[in-house]
Amino acid sequence: MLKEFKEFIARGNVMDMAVGIIVGSAFTTIVKDLVAYLINPLIGLFVGKIDLSNIVFTIGAAQFKVGSFLNAVINFLIISFVVFLLVKGVNRFRTKKEEPKEAKPSAEVQYLKEIAETLKQQQDQPSPVAVKSQATSTTKSE
Repeated sequence: MLKEFKEFIARGNVMDMAVGIIVGSAFTTIVKDLVAYLINPLIGLFVGKIDLSNIVFTIGAAQFKVGSFLNAVINFLIISFVVFLLVKGVNRFRTKKEEPKEAKPSAEVQYLKEIAETLKQQQDQPSPVAVKSQATSTTKSE
């Protein structure tokens, strides 16, 4: 059972997934900070509040934290766009890699093509017997 677990963990897909999760987690932190410390202050200049996460609408006892939701939407859009670019790049790389190269025909195929061409040329040319019989028939009719 331990051996099977080692084989499972050592597979490329599991390791790739683990690396993806770790890198994705680190990237999420970067995007959150980008939104919180760069993008939100820029938007806040136009809205009139520096910290967008504090934008709250209150109706009765209910509070609607629109600023926090706006932060989440911006995070989502940035991460989705970066993932889109990564997938697009990987797909472009895969299609270039998977393009089949023209296979060079084997020697047997080349010989068969030559034989077929020779037979076709022979069929297109009149046979010597037919040429001789045509020549004798034209001389008799004259």
